[in-house]
Amino acid sequence: MDEIRSAKEQIRKEVIQTVNRLGEKQRAAKTAVIEGKLLELANFLESRVVLLYVEGENEVRTRDLLRKTLALGKILALPAFESERMKPAFFKIDRLEKDLHAGLRGRLEPRRDRCKPVMAQKIDIAIIPGIAFDEKGGRLGTGRGSYDRLIPELPVTTRKVALAFEEQIVPQVPMEHHDRHVDIIITDKRVIYKI
Repeated sequence: MDEIRSAKEQIRKEVIQTVNRLGEKQRAAKTAVIEGKLLELANFLESRVVLLYVEGENEVRTRDLLRKTLALGKILALPAFESERMKPAFFKIDRLEKDLHAGLRGRLEPRRDRCKPVMAQKIDIAIIPGIAFDEKGGRLGTGRGSYDRLIPELPVTTRKVALAFEEQIVPQVPMEHHDRHVDIIITDKRVIYKI
């Protein structure tokens, strides 16, 4: 177990260093390509309720994507996590400027006093963040387990899609029994469907 955790930490460190070396222009250009591929993905086009995330420091930026999702008339949901067990809840976002505040994990999250809850069963497509991924859909997050708890809350029919820079794709993500996979990974170079 310690060997797997040590391997995960090493991958996190290496991928974060690689992503941090990307210049701002390069990161923005790659993000635009990834975003364009998602917006053309059949699963996204056919979706009504979209679960997204507000990016962390080493993840594909999603601010423009949040706005575009709303502009397309889709229902935009974001997760909020309870403090103790990081149990996720989902909330509908109508106005980014007013509906978000800093959450427990340091990321912007829905304001529970302003946003209506969204049932997990209604989510058609879930955009899942991560630090590293492999071609089999293996996902490595920040190590808190937030999304490993979130993914099982979603219906089996909900497409779980990761957005990643090509630099975040590794040969193999070490997986433990509680780790969860994604179905599709969209990078600036390709779209990877879980093998």
